[in-house]
Amino acid sequence: MVRALGDDIAAVCAAKARAELAAADKRVDAPIRWSGSVFPTVVLVKGEPGPAELAGGSALSGADGEAATKALEALGVAGPTWSTVSRPRTPGDATSVGLRLREQICAVDPAVVIALDSTARDDVVAAFGLSVLPFGEPIAVLGVVLLAVDGLEQSLTDEARKRTVWKQLQGLTRAPIRPENEQGALRRPAGASLF
Repeated sequence: MVRALGDDIAAVCAAKARAELAAADKRVDAPIRWSGSVFPTVVLVKGEPGPAELAGGSALSGADGEAATKALEALGVAGPTWSTVSRPRTPGDATSVGLRLREQICAVDPAVVIALDSTARDDVVAAFGLSVLPFGEPIAVLGVVLLAVDGLEQSLTDEARKRTVWKQLQGLTRAPIRPENEQGALRRPAGASLF
């Protein structure tokens, strides 16, 4: 009985998150389909679509998505991810792009948000009303750890940039941790274990 109730609550929460994501997507023309769990530990934000997305794939459906997953595993960051492209078609103004991204992030309620390039970083800054988000330096805002890296997709063909992006991703190991009576950002339960 208890498990069935938990399943019902999880289904209602998942439906609510999907409805909020659909409402956020109405803010843009022809959005790139987001991907991943609606109960993520980590949200991955890509600024503009790359080859995989332009070919009809969902957000981070290409080699950059695989690289991000491998990097998180190597860092010991457990839990599901959710991915989006903040500027799927037209640049748009920073306010509307930031508002849509904030609505998306609020809908899935992650513990960590990683901006994967400078455009995504600018959009995360707008979404959270920040003045700056330095590459590789995690900050905690409204209970979410934010981190930006300088060009994950571009680093796949540039060894020097790959080393830089890896070092920036390692900033997650310095993520601000909440007091002991609260869950740390990287230790948030995932999926149905939330209920």
